[in-house]
Amino acid sequence: MARLTKNQKAALSKIEAGKAYSLKEAAALVKEITTAKFDASVDIDVRLGVDPRKANQMVRGIATLPHGTGKTVRVLVLCTPDKEEEAKAAGADFVGLDDYISKIEGGWTDVDIIITMPSVMAKVGKLGRILGPRNLMPNPKTGTVTTEVGKAVTEVKGGKIDFKVDKTGIIHTSVGKVSFDADKIYDNALEVLQTISRLKPSAAKGTYFKSIHISSTMSPGIHVETKSVAGI
Repeated sequence: MARLTKNQKAALSKIEAGKAYSLKEAAALVKEITTAKFDASVDIDVRLGVDPRKANQMVRGIATLPHGTGKTVRVLVLCTPDKEEEAKAAGADFVGLDDYISKIEGGWTDVDIIITMPSVMAKVGKLGRILGPRNLMPNPKTGTVTTEVGKAVTEVKGGKIDFKVDKTGIIHTSVGKVSFDADKIYDNALEVLQTISRLKPSAAKGTYFKSIHISSTMSPGIHVETKSVAGI
């Protein structure tokens, strides 16, 4: 077993063994235990009582974080020429169609989000083998296939995220940065958890929220008491 560093030991000493913290406590504590010299991301891991192998128990959704993600999101809009100015005005980093499709076919995927239109999905769909494994494939369910490309860009730049449960039944997503005030981390985490709660499949039986943990990049996880979270 790898030896713990001095900083790791110090971080663990601030977490009471076996204790489940309230969401507010965890949002404050994650700032205390983070020693990274960069502005680390704050992540939330939610283990759900669902079987994602069954289509009627898949949990996938979108949430708009009240205080944004704290990240610079690079957005590519694949659209028809008449929508290019709308996308650029909204802040898209890359705008075009055939030229960017060719770049992607050549291996270029240096973006975080791709937004497109229903009318060009026939072309974009051919990129599935490249974009799918990188979680970049536009999807109507996440609002990334739309005729309102400007609105979609504004929402993504403003803190809109999408998430889905993985094959082990866990949702993992970022809820901000360590530099955020604890209250902002709390607000963002609460929005994600309440959104997941509203998405509970009718086919899911028993306990829905199995466990919740908050951590930052390279920090230990903090166990959150599910009963402390309003609205779930």
